[in-house]
Amino acid sequence: MSDPDAYIALISSLPGSERLFVAKQPPLSRLRLDRRLTALTPEDAHVLKVLEHALNWSDYGMDVTDAQAIHRCKQALGDIPQPTLRKLLMERMDLRTAVAALRLRKRGGNPPAASYGIGRGSRHIPANWTDPGFRLKGAMPWIKEAQQLLGADDPLGLERLLLSVSHKQLKRHAARHLFDFEAVAIYVLIWNIFDRWAQSNAQDAATRFEHLAQQAMSGAAAIDFDGAST
Repeated sequence: MSDPDAYIALISSLPGSERLFVAKQPPLSRLRLDRRLTALTPEDAHVLKVLEHALNWSDYGMDVTDAQAIHRCKQALGDIPQPTLRKLLMERMDLRTAVAALRLRKRGGNPPAASYGIGRGSRHIPANWTDPGFRLKGAMPWIKEAQQLLGADDPLGLERLLLSVSHKQLKRHAARHLFDFEAVAIYVLIWNIFDRWAQSNAQDAATRFEHLAQQAMSGAAAIDFDGAST
């Protein structure tokens, strides 16, 4: 059981962040952030570690497939008891599933035979493969712009868009949590988005895009709910 006073002190010690894409670096270093996070209980520290490990692309090797990434996220759900954190994890997986499908289709891949990825679009996407936005524009209004950026071969623009969407999702959840563990976890995930953008450049984004596109063609054309390629 966490100490409410300790978590209030922890949240109060975390500096506010500048606007995304305007800040040249996160509002504090990871070393200083980790020092503050020592106030977490062991249980909460473990949940945060699992959550970051599932969501941060820096924790994935260059040879990881979409199927392996999805499997890791499915495992993470079993270690995360907080409904809000489970929901934001699934929202991020919805995003990744849709973008992986866009990549696959752009490369000329055929529609998956059954389900694809994980989340609300896993069965919807294959059934609507020929629609430009997989008929997800209502639930994912950003998907049209993502498709346009893919078509224009603008990986840095796509990365900026996806980080912005993820940031908005996190801020929406943050509004419901002020001085609890979920607030801390959301702050850390937002910090990771700032750090990712601060380190982004066109060449690196293009390399990541090409690698992920090749993975979508070679190993992730159809992914079932167990996270295994078929």
